[in-house]
Amino acid sequence: MSEGSGPSAPEPPPHYLGHRDRLRERFLKTGAEALPDYELLELILFRALPRRDVKPLAKALLRRFGSFAETIAAPRERLTEVEGLGEGAATDLKIIEAAAKRLAKGGIAEREVLGSWSALLEYCRTAMAFLDKESFRVLFLDKRNGLIADEVQQTGTVDHTPVYPREVVKRALELSATALILAHNHPSGDPKPSGADIRVTQEIAKIAGPLGILVHDHIIVGRKGHVSLKEMKLF
Repeated sequence: MSEGSGPSAPEPPPHYLGHRDRLRERFLKTGAEALPDYELLELILFRALPRRDVKPLAKALLRRFGSFAETIAAPRERLTEVEGLGEGAATDLKIIEAAAKRLAKGGIAEREVLGSWSALLEYCRTAMAFLDKESFRVLFLDKRNGLIADEVQQTGTVDHTPVYPREVVKRALELSATALILAHNHPSGDPKPSGADIRVTQEIAKIAGPLGILVHDHIIVGRKGHVSLKEMKLF
């Protein structure tokens, strides 16, 4: 230090720290609905990446995947392909996804499923709409239409899932289920049923009916909405 000079001035805090404080305060005051997708992603990334400006990363994730929902639903290996997103931050995003699914399932787990149809649709959308492969799940119900089990029966490719109707009905008998709700996703985003979707629904209903098992519906979800094969009178 040269003669007569004073101590060095402390470095100012990084600019993004003030931004983080303001964003957290806005979240607490106005709620998540007031925040665009990239700011909600920032709030999650803050904890995993405390010494970085994460706004560019949040925007890069949205450019890659399209929306907040599609980002947290993306496979871990695809998330970590985005420059700057490591395993820790990817894990945080998958925890958020798991929490969202658990929360949505809570809307149907302890009640009569047919009496909470909107909650059922929201659960199916949360659990399946943004997956990158087709997944076929079955909700097994008791005689009061309460949920016995919710099981993914098969996972396939981007446009096909093998479904074995006799295996679905066999599982229903094992669980003493008296009704079923079928659900699967279309990764293309368009929930319009295919000929194969219609045929497998009809076959499951045909096998299950004589055994006292009713198929209430087959719901197909996609990013663009959902369809009900029952409402379409397709089985």
